[in-house]
Amino acid sequence: MARDFEKLLSGFVNRIEESSTLRMAQMARNLKAKGYDVINLSLGEPDFDTPQHIKDAATAALNAGITKYTPVAGLLELNQAIVEKFKRDNNIEWATENIVVSNGSKQSFANVCFALINPGDEVVIFSPYWVSHYEIVKMTGGVPVEVKAGIDQNYKITAQQLEKALSPRTKMLVFSSPCNPTGSVFSKEELEAFAEVLQKYPDVIIVSDEIYEYINFTGNHTSIGSLPSVADRTVTLNGFAKGFAMTGWRIGYMGAPKEIAKACVKFQGQVTSGASSFGQYASSVALRSDLKPTFDMVKAFKKRRDLLISLVKDIKGMKCNKPEGAFYLFPDISAFFGKSYGKTKIKTAEELCEYLLNHAHVALVGGEGFGAPNCLRISYAASDQDIRKAMNRIKEALEELKYT
Repeated sequence: MARDFEKLLSGFVNRIEESSTLRMAQMARNLKAKGYDVINLSLGEPDFDTPQHIKDAATAALNAGITKYTPVAGLLELNQAIVEKFKRDNNIEWATENIVVSNGSKQSFANVCFALINPGDEVVIFSPYWVSHYEIVKMTGGVPVEVKAGIDQNYKITAQQLEKALSPRTKMLVFSSPCNPTGSVFSKEELEAFAEVLQKYPDVIIVSDEIYEYINFTGNHTSIGSLPSVADRTVTLNGFAKGFAMTGWRIGYMGAPKEIAKACVKFQGQVTSGASSFGQYASSVALRSDLKPTFDMVKAFKKRRDLLISLVKDIKGMKCNKPEGAFYLFPDISAFFGKSYGKTKIKTAEELCEYLLNHAHVALVGGEGFGAPNCLRISYAASDQDIRKAMNRIKEALEELKYT
């Protein structure tokens, strides 16, 4: 007898939304498997290979027998390298007891949420936001409180907006800079304004996701955790996926107040324990080595950003700004809502992305999962040739849409 296992699924998992980025990537793979020439601009994954010296370090670690369990909080060599990195790059003073290494920065964020949030606690999230920030807060029973900024603000929240969103029920503030999906970067002055507002709420924990730190076109990255007035209650998240093209290595980390770090170790110890030992060793080498491969990659991303913006400007109805970091463009595409292709009417960004996947064979991600239903995300972690080809296809497909 066939069983209906869907009836057995927990209410917890049924309340979680599927990651829109991963869903679109799978749809693109499925279409490609059928023989179509699909250009995938949906995933946040550098198209560069991990630098050779990092791969060599992993090989050396394997050959040296660094293949055993590590402490849950991380391999000592890596934790020490992270302490050095925070001081060198971020002007943040931590000790190894403040560092927790995880299986990617997504787990780092989950650790913090499960360690701190009680059901009903409010968590202020700057919107547009990374899809998993919102969903992980929901998993804990926390209440996400969105603070929205549109393209007219360069997707950057103001201190005045933050102040209106805070309440006695606020437990945590979450944002990323550089931001996924918008590429916006908060300046030191803007972060100082946030810190000033937060003086009225001394128990609010700040979680700053800085995974795109190195992919910053402004030439200056400021961590809110470096500001003295909030340094003792800021958790800084980072990892190796973006800046070192190490997505598949799954190594992320946080710097946090000792009590929070200890709680995260307690939680992680019951979920996954430590990250891979040889991956951690190679990551310590990455942080202590010449960053030239990273900066060369950033130069390429900046060039691609400018190319993509020039191509988007040729598409009537697409409205974009100039992001200062990460490797995404987040245009407003609401001008296409209400248009049709045959009997199919486009009502949402998700539907527009599905249309472009099926008719232009280009994979993008709708903005609904990022809290911005009028937008879509275009990743320019692709070659110049693929970017040009993709945008030509998109332009042609959008021109076929008509009001009926």
